[in-house]
Amino acid sequence: MDDRLKAADLARSAGISVQQLRTYVDTGLLPPADRTPAGYRVFTRAHADALTVARELAAGHGWTTARTVMAAVHAGDPETALAALDAGHARLDRERGELAAAREALGTVLAGRAPSPAVPRRALRIGEAARAVGVKPPVLRLWEARGLLRPDREPSTGYRLYNRSELRVAQVVALLRKGHHPLAAIEAVLRGLRANGSTDRVLDELDARAEDLHRRSLRRLAASAALHGYLCRLGHH
Repeated sequence: MDDRLKAADLARSAGISVQQLRTYVDTGLLPPADRTPAGYRVFTRAHADALTVARELAAGHGWTTARTVMAAVHAGDPETALAALDAGHARLDRERGELAAAREALGTVLAGRAPSPAVPRRALRIGEAARAVGVKPPVLRLWEARGLLRPDREPSTGYRLYNRSELRVAQVVALLRKGHHPLAAIEAVLRGLRANGSTDRVLDELDARAEDLHRRSLRRLAASAALHGYLCRLGHH
């Protein structure tokens, strides 16, 4: 059979061990392998082709999804394979929406419509902080429970204390909530502000996330193209 391949050569081309190659067959990542009369597995160009597709899927979706997809294909269940891919693309779509929401929320902050609260001579307790921000105390507690606020605690009483920095954060949250920005977007903006202390740095972080999202989208597109070709060769079209 002219298209036979040595297991060692096929494994080496993929940078894996022969044992991993056998495991790929056993788990359905590669199609079943015939055996010689002596019991050795017979690998062919079909296995090399499947391995290439699996690596494309792993690059785009991760090995867990790649195993699910390829195992379903080799079990004659392309619907399950396509559903797994659709779920991966849906996750990217959600990320894209969250990123857009975070950008919009940051734009609201950058527009300068969130006035800084007056500089307090001392840290404020929750009632005073709520009045300074323009909300009710339970709202501040809710935002704290969601991880948006991090007030200090008075050592002797355990009462919440809001310093100037935390009042500013509360003011930003209040502004964004009035604009109906989702909590996930607010969390993304505040996370960047706390980590970097600068809206410019937050914008840089969002830009980097957008570039990463673009790269992952292209990799998933390449994975879909590779799988489509493979399905056509197998007659699943």
